[in-house]
Amino acid sequence: MKRIGVLGAGHLGKIHIRILLEIEGWELVGFFDPDDNNATHVMEKFGVKRYNELQDLFDDVDAVDIVTPTITHFELAKRAVSAGKHIFIEKPLVNTMEESKKLMNLVAEGNIKAQVGHVERFNPAFLALKDRPINPMFIETHRLAQFNPRGTDVSVILDLMIHDIDIILSLVKANVKKISASGVPIISRSPDIANARIEFDNGCVANITASRISMKNMRKTRIFQPDAYIGIDFLEKKTEIISLSKDKPDGDLNFMEVNTPEGETKYVQFEMPEVSEVNAIKMELELFLNAIETNTETPVTVVDGHNAMKVAYQILYKITGERS
Repeated sequence: MKRIGVLGAGHLGKIHIRILLEIEGWELVGFFDPDDNNATHVMEKFGVKRYNELQDLFDDVDAVDIVTPTITHFELAKRAVSAGKHIFIEKPLVNTMEESKKLMNLVAEGNIKAQVGHVERFNPAFLALKDRPINPMFIETHRLAQFNPRGTDVSVILDLMIHDIDIILSLVKANVKKISASGVPIISRSPDIANARIEFDNGCVANITASRISMKNMRKTRIFQPDAYIGIDFLEKKTEIISLSKDKPDGDLNFMEVNTPEGETKYVQFEMPEVSEVNAIKMELELFLNAIETNTETPVTVVDGHNAMKVAYQILYKITGERS
């Protein structure tokens, strides 16, 4: 049994606390949050101990789950790593690229496990593709959300778009070649709607749109690759694949026969892979525990978190002219 403490008992922190209480192998020792209202609610609802001093919590745990505002991530993670504790840290990794570089070094030197909460990696619709060969040449994403004051401490790029940036970087096995972007602030002081075009060395292009002032919610990704189209609905948790093959599909798969201009017969196949019922947050916290117990790499490393931040800040710079 590994002991863990939660830093931050806000909206997402409460979700983490509830889920950690359900995971066999984690013993939730307690939480730290300076907000008395949040703390009282958590103690009354979950019966979890509140720590008034961080060091006291560090003394009692093997790992910490950092679910606080982004601006606080670095100092909390630094203190935890310095105390020899494994860390799970919500996205975005930290607040600036300088902090990101420092944290990567601290994690490497501290010989601890660190995982970043890029939760869409564990979305059931995305997991349904884990055994499929994916070689994207064009990717289009739309992540639209109705306005919510929570999260406006950072731009829409670091709040929402970074989910899709991380997914894209996990799929495209090539370096970023060029980035162009545009966006505007509508309600907050930072961009609330943004569009970015990322070009990779292998020729792949990703077109990403994110908004937090939309009339409806949408989280869709479309992947185009040689002989296949893949659609992922992260919100509805559905996946569809349309592929082109020279060979007639076996079994009960839906397909239609087409004749090409060259006189060839090919088959267009329609699939909807089975999507398992998975709680993405629970899965990522279980995998964090597994990495600690088996001394293996976490599924989303601080390097992954750093790379997503690097692209996000390049996009932000293209829009605002401000560097992190």
